[in-house]
Amino acid sequence: MISTAAFTIAAEVSTALATDTPAVALETTLVSHGFPRGRGALVAIEAEQAVRNGGAMPATVGVLDSRICVGLDRDELQAFAQQPDTRKIGARDLASCLVAGVPGATTVGGTLAACRAIGLRVFATGGIGGVHRGYAERPDISSDLGELARSQTIVVCSGVKSLLDVDATTEALETLGIPLFGWQTDRLPLFYSSEGGPEIERIDSLSDLARIARTHWELAGQGILLTRAPDPDIPAPEMEGLFDAALAAAIREGVVGSAVTPFVLAHVHDASDGRTLDVNHRLIVDNAALAADVAVALQATSI
Repeated sequence: MISTAAFTIAAEVSTALATDTPAVALETTLVSHGFPRGRGALVAIEAEQAVRNGGAMPATVGVLDSRICVGLDRDELQAFAQQPDTRKIGARDLASCLVAGVPGATTVGGTLAACRAIGLRVFATGGIGGVHRGYAERPDISSDLGELARSQTIVVCSGVKSLLDVDATTEALETLGIPLFGWQTDRLPLFYSSEGGPEIERIDSLSDLARIARTHWELAGQGILLTRAPDPDIPAPEMEGLFDAALAAAIREGVVGSAVTPFVLAHVHDASDGRTLDVNHRLIVDNAALAADVAVALQATSI
């Protein structure tokens, strides 16, 4: 667990935590790396407003001035969106980022580490990382999964990022003991696509989800994934074609390692004439709204 001395918690978030007011964590990687410069801040502001409209407190997480900040103001969100040198940080990078004094945008894993340290139980994002395609040739698994296995937090998202190996990621979630639910769907959403994923357990009641979560946390330490289908979406076969073309372009240009994902996403955004950006924008805000409802239900529910 990270020492809370490393944190700066906004007054309204601190009050929410102290009074058991429903709160929803939000990440900053989508602000600085997920969208063209400037649009990320707009998405973040809309997501925060969706949380407030749902009766919960937004708690956006990022690293500034050698502190893990929980609850950012609009100027700080704009800074994350505008600064090209903002570092993308997972849980393993938090300490070095703090010591170096450089700004850091938290990934799903980095945000979950903060949630675990200060007791945030609900987190909204776009999609989680997982097992990368081609794992047999080059083992690559996102640290998001390990952090989810260590954090008693419900993550509301639109599934696994669809440029990954979705089936292998689903198997990894099972291995790690992480419950996986579909909100009013029995198919795992594929981030940009609502259909085409493997079967998962459907859930239609947030009070049931809250009771399951509290019972699960009494029995085990893992997080929980609640997935929500994007609306509107892009059909899965079309997205597969876009990803295949983007991955082939990455190979031709010698793009490797952590540079692959942003390269592929930029390629896909261009090839889809911006439709993937629009779907991504909408699903992030809608997931934040659902997360607010989850946080309210969780606060009102006991085992």
